[in-house]
Amino acid sequence: MGTPSGPSRRRCIPWNRLLLAVSLLTFWTPPTTAQLTIETVPPLAAEGSDVLLLAHNVTKNPLGYAWYRGERVDNSQLIASYRVATTKGPAHSGRETLYPNGTLLIQNVTQKDTGSYTLLVTKDDLQTERQTGHLHILPMLPRPVITSNNSNPWEHQDTVVLTCGPETQNTSYMWWINNQSLPNSTRLELSEDKRTLTVFNVTRNDTGPYVCEAWNPVSVSRSDPFTLNVLYPVAQPSLQASNTTVIEHEGPVVLTCLTDETGISIRWFFKGRSLLLAQRMTLSSDNSTLTIDPVSRQDAGDYQCEVSNRGNSSRSDPLSLHVKYKLTPESSSDLSAGAIVGIVIGAMAGVALIGALVYFVYVISTRGASDQRDLTEHKSSDHNHSQGHSDSSPEKVDEVEYSSLNFNAQELKNKATSASPSPTNTETIYSEVKKQ
Repeated sequence: MGTPSGPSRRRCIPWNRLLLAVSLLTFWTPPTTAQLTIETVPPLAAEGSDVLLLAHNVTKNPLGYAWYRGERVDNSQLIASYRVATTKGPAHSGRETLYPNGTLLIQNVTQKDTGSYTLLVTKDDLQTERQTGHLHILPMLPRPVITSNNSNPWEHQDTVVLTCGPETQNTSYMWWINNQSLPNSTRLELSEDKRTLTVFNVTRNDTGPYVCEAWNPVSVSRSDPFTLNVLYPVAQPSLQASNTTVIEHEGPVVLTCLTDETGISIRWFFKGRSLLLAQRMTLSSDNSTLTIDPVSRQDAGDYQCEVSNRGNSSRSDPLSLHVKYKLTPESSSDLSAGAIVGIVIGAMAGVALIGALVYFVYVISTRGASDQRDLTEHKSSDHNHSQGHSDSSPEKVDEVEYSSLNFNAQELKNKATSASPSPTNTETIYSEVKKQ
């Protein structure tokens, strides 16, 4: 089976040939020894063409001819009759012409003209002879159309049924895939009339295009190409970088999305979100390559690429880009708003903590001084109350006052007289005071 060819021309007799046949028959009548016969030229006529019903072996010098529609001689079905001049009957459509030799021409035939035609010949002895011919008109085939039960099948899962329509009588069908006749395959099956093609367990190699051809004896017509969109699970792509650690403003970085898939689209992601292209970024025509030039510290982070078809999508593993830069006074101004807010909040918290500590120390100090004053007053009153009974030595009075205020053994040692014992620590002094 070869490749599809263009539609053939209508199989009809050229007009000049029809006229020649009519003229020859007009001036020549064969001997009447044979029986009257009717020949249809062409035997199978295309709709819209012209057809001749030729009368053969007509009697010599007939008195007239009459053509009827159908197989009976019925005046209501009279097309035309000829007796010296042509007379039109009720069945005349305006497309018929009767010639003196008995030949009937029907122009621009339609499928409604299909049927039987009867010629009645009246001889010179007033006897009649009758013969019936048949006319079969085939339609000019319209352009067929391929329809599918599933235009988006999944690879290795779905079965697709392709139908070539519309269905017409006396029509044969033929299929091509990728401009070649159908290969022998257990996954391809044609219906008995070859109008339906079934593809079992489709693969991505079955996408097509498919073409069907409808033909009958008078015309040929081919469909437009039909392509299947076979869906399949997309393999995970990988991401490759010209350099994963770069210095800010020094040279470009090229990221490439590597995939073996065809018929897919590619998207880019940065830090888990769809990448918004900056002026420093350029994508290739197929989106497979991303170029960043120059690189900024803002470009540091994880990059991913995603490949997808109409069925599903798959995203690469993250690739981290590290950008090194020198810390300069200007770079401090590059802090983000969130970082600045964090620093301010931290400073305010530190000030509040210091204030709280100062207040705490102040409260503790104030409370300690108050306790010392109360203790001094209490000791003084006790001293005045027991002055008459105590020793009037000035050294001992000083000793009580120091011990009550500071409990400092070293100062008491400096103030004590030579007659007083030298204290060694605060506990001993307090003990001696209590003994007083």
